[in-house]
Parts: sequence; structure tokens; C-alpha cells
Amino acid sequence: MSSTIMKQILVDMDGVLADIYAHLIAYEYRESGILLNQQELNGKLEGEAFPSFEKVVRSKGFFRTAPVMEYSVEGLNYLNNKYKVLIVSSATEFPDSLTEKLAWLNEHFPFISWKQMIFCGSKDSICGDIMIDDHIKNLGSFPGRKILYTQPQNALIQDPSLERVNTWQEIVGML
Repeated sequence: MSSTIMKQILVDMDGVLADIYAHLIAYEYRESGILLNQQELNGKLEGEAFPSFEKVVRSKGFFRTAPVMEYSVEGLNYLNNKYKVLIVSSATEFPDSLTEKLAWLNEHFPFISWKQMIFCGSKDSICGDIMIDDHIKNLGSFPGRKILYTQPQNALIQDPSLERVNTWQEIVGML
């Protein structure tokens, strides 16, 4: 009798499950009246791309009200049935981030248990076989398979050690 060990897949939250760029664009418009488009944000980190970034990410309700990435619920549910899924999110930098992200995940991804959620400051010490993230800094030292979810801050990066995806349909298709 053979037992199969499921591969462990680490899934980022902001920019992979939560459409943080759409949320930041909407907040920036409300704060400043400036309507940014994603093309003009290419190659810029969030703090550089959004003048109100520091204020916005520290405002109560920001992480709790982020929109869900298209097809991420269905895609993550698919992965959850095939892999050992862990949601890994940097959630200790901003005051309300941790509690809001927990509530957001519980609302939008009820099939993910609390045992599958890791909220941390740095993702360097989290182990897995596959990581899906939108930030190079998180994928850089990861020893497993690295999947880069396209967002404006990484749109100009070309790195052969990364597999780039643009949608959740692409993730499901490759995994």
C-alpha cells in the first residue's frame, strides 16, 4: 500500500487572492482625485506608485474590504483539493492588517481552515514545494518552484527562474 504525500503550496494573499492594485487605485482616486491606470504603474513598487500608500494601508478597513481576484476562489478551491495549501501573508507591518486579513479570508475562502493560514513579517522561513507570489523579494530565496503572479510592480521583471502567470485560470492549468 503506497501513501502519497501531497505537495505543499504557499499562496500569497495581497496581489494573488486579493486584488490589491484595484483597491489601491480606487483609494488613490478617492483620496486625491487622481485616476491611475495599471500601465503607468508598471515597474513601480506600491509606495512609489501610490502617493497615498502609507496612509491608505494604515487606514482601518483597507485590508478587510479588498476585492477578490477574479477566479481566485474557484482556483484556490481546486488547489486545496490537490495540494496541501497554506496561505502565507505578510500581516504584521500595518496595524489592522492581521485581523482584517483573517476576517477577509474567512469570508471569501471559507474552505480554508485557520490551520492553513500563516501571518508573518517575513516569508523566508516558510517551507513548501511551490510558492505563488507577486513580489520578487518573497520568491527570491525560496528553494522550490516559484510562480510569479503578474502585478504592475513586477511587470518589467524577466527572470528565467520564475514561472509567470497572469490569471488564476493559468495557475489551475499549470498545476
